[in-house]
Amino acid sequence: MKIFFIHEYMFIYLHKNSKAMNQILNQEQMEHAAYSLKAISQGTRLCVISLLAETDEMNVSQLVEQLQCEQSLLSHHLTDMRAKGILNCRRDGKNCYYSLKNKQIVQIIDCIRTCQCI
Repeated sequence: MKIFFIHEYMFIYLHKNSKAMNQILNQEQMEHAAYSLKAISQGTRLCVISLLAETDEMNVSQLVEQLQCEQSLLSHHLTDMRAKGILNCRRDGKNCYYSLKNKQIVQIIDCIRTCQCI
């Protein structure tokens, strides 16, 4: 009987606090958004995402040429973005081809482009 009472109480508690559950869900969404924003919060990374949004994939040499930056610096950014789940990497011989893992990240770039505050 005691277990049933606790179970019933928990059910009622969750039902009455569905607003609290939504707040927790929103907090989880905000934490995920903050993680994504931290992962791309650098100009080179934003440019990489912008370039990859326009093409399906690019290799490191193509990205270096487009961004006019050091290959070692770019490789550091690409490796970190791949580790954080933003980019896919496909190896073909000596070349690594990068593409966006989740195309929804492009929406952040679109917001930045249309924002009146920058």
